[in-house]
Amino acid sequence: MFKNNTLLYRILTGLLYNRSTRKYLVRYIQKAATSSLDPGKKNRFSGTGKRIQHERKLMVLSIIESLKKSIEKGTVRPDVSQAVLRLWASSLITPREKNKKLNAFREEMGFYPPFLLVIGPGHACNLKCGDCYAGSNPSGAKLPWKTLDRIITDARRLWDIKLVVFSGGEPFAYHSEGNDMLDIVKKNPDCLFLSFTNGTLIDSKTAERLGECKNLTPAFSVEGMRDLTDERRGKGVFNRVLESMDLMRDVGVPFGLSVTVNSQNCLDVLEDEFLDFFFNKQGAFYGFYFQYLPIGRDADFHLMPSPTQRLEFRHRIWDVIGQKKLFLLDFWNHGPLVNGCISAGRDGGYLYIDWNGDVMPCVFAPYISGNIHELYKNGKTLNDLLKVPFLETVRKWQEDYGFGKDDISKKGNLLMSCPYRDHNSLFMEWVKKYKLKTEDGSTGDVISSEAYNKKMSDYDRELAELLDPVWEKEYLEE
Repeated sequence: MFKNNTLLYRILTGLLYNRSTRKYLVRYIQKAATSSLDPGKKNRFSGTGKRIQHERKLMVLSIIESLKKSIEKGTVRPDVSQAVLRLWASSLITPREKNKKLNAFREEMGFYPPFLLVIGPGHACNLKCGDCYAGSNPSGAKLPWKTLDRIITDARRLWDIKLVVFSGGEPFAYHSEGNDMLDIVKKNPDCLFLSFTNGTLIDSKTAERLGECKNLTPAFSVEGMRDLTDERRGKGVFNRVLESMDLMRDVGVPFGLSVTVNSQNCLDVLEDEFLDFFFNKQGAFYGFYFQYLPIGRDADFHLMPSPTQRLEFRHRIWDVIGQKKLFLLDFWNHGPLVNGCISAGRDGGYLYIDWNGDVMPCVFAPYISGNIHELYKNGKTLNDLLKVPFLETVRKWQEDYGFGKDDISKKGNLLMSCPYRDHNSLFMEWVKKYKLKTEDGSTGDVISSEAYNKKMSDYDRELAELLDPVWEKEYLEE
């Protein structure tokens, strides 16, 4: 009913962009979107935990408020909003049980497919940021255009993927066979794309193409305000990011932030100065906060937020979301929102494929479980990829840890739901069992060393001592 009803989305968009009708429609959307999240109502991702449902309600309200602000500020064009509304509605409104592709997958595999795919199409990057897991050598490796096109086509055909995320290297530096990243976006107008980017390669022509596509949003990487960003990324980068944001506003394309949270900037990136500048003045729609994980070039373990800082950051970000109604996602503190780890091709989760075609459960767990080139060479499909024993082991652990269980008392501590970061000793047992190799840009000798993994294990023990009581008090004592 909704999928092809262009007139319906045009009417809804018109009502949202009409000042006199917007507030009433927003109230209706808020009520409709949060009614299913009332305590006690079953939710396939979060079960029935009251605290979790409360957090999901805060997040939904922040998304709606962010949309309203973007419309009021005029930073998102009506036709772009209409396109995004149509794409999200087609994926969220239709029950999975009525989706033929999803049911065909479940009949073959026994579970529903991942919701999104993360691809690093090229290793190349014009910057050399400290501690980056990519761009660590001059190989220039990249996925051939035909392979990139096939991956996305197959993911849509077999998994009915609605969202593709481009990581890197720098996605806007990708070129192959006369095509670039935006050519694949243009070829798939009924799919949403998000690209993490340093923002320095977006010029007016690229911005115009983004405005024509309507279905890609860039997430600009910053480390804080000017001094902190330029210190890590290079002098002048902060100003180039602001110029790219100007271009996005000119063409009416929504954009967001990607922030690496470390032990030095964890307070700054949630301060009023930072939030007001990027969300109110610049018009950012969302913010993704990735806590620093020492896996890249010249990795510095001391930059990883301490367990105490991680807990403090969690308290602060929920205060911001609740009070300022900003759309912010905190990796890894927001594990309860999605019922834990979403890697390894989990139902509603994702997989990561890099520039070499190497497949990993997650961008932040850089251990290779397969290769897309070998898969296609042997006449296999993406479904066969999910049958790899290592990925099956991760998904089995996710289930044992609580995914799919309605009773919250039977879940593990979802504030510590990352098997690599929060249960490193267990993860390294899997690495040894399956004799896994590391991604070429992740300084494998470092993250495979005994000293590194001892630090990770010690960190996990300290983290558990701090977060287990929080989980029990705030989530289990209801």
